Amino acid sequence: MFKSISKTLLTGFITLLPVVLTAYFLYWLVVTSESMMITALHWVVSDEVYFPGLGVIAGLIVLFVIGLLMKAILVRKLFSFGERQLYKVPLIKTVYRSIRDLFDFFSPNKEGFGKVVTVDVNGMTMIGFVTQESSSHESSDQQDSSKMSAFVQQPDSVLVYLPMSYMIGGFTLLIPKENIHACDMSMDEAMRFVLTAGITGKS
Repeated sequence: MFKSISKTLLTGFITLLPVVLTAYFLYWLVVTSESMMITALHWVVSDEVYFPGLGVIAGLIVLFVIGLLMKAILVRKLFSFGERQLYKVPLIKTVYRSIRDLFDFFSPNKEGFGKVVTVDVNGMTMIGFVTQESSSHESSDQQDSSKMSAFVQQPDSVLVYLPMSYMIGGFTLLIPKENIHACDMSMDEAMRFVLTAGITGKS
């Protein structure tokens, strides 16, 4: 009897926890964006005009406008110039570049970047994500670029990231193209499949 009750409670906990965590994350995102924008909005609109949620709307508009501006060549060049200045500051260079590379991995503007593949390793098949297909690597730091090019300058190999299950981490390996095969899973499906050790299945 107690075993049945415990199993039922565990089932309810497992069912409810993802919903609660997702709702809390959305709540945190809304509250954070609202608090960040409210100060700037008070310079533009009066207290009579302001209403809860206006900060979120303003934040979405700002993001959309920035996305439109980044389509202009001049704006992209100015942004790249600003990034190059950041790369000259030792501590900021390390932190900013790591964050930038992480978000670039999920960027929709990177063709082939993050493509899901299966990799043959010692008789095993692993799911990975292509991080670089060509032998050249664009970088704002010329010295780092030359080091990276020397490392990956192998036309028959591809850089692939192999994530671990149940944790944030993994390995980036230079793998021969003959050991890499296309996979019909999307990035979201593959990442969810790997991080949960295949428990969730493909869908």
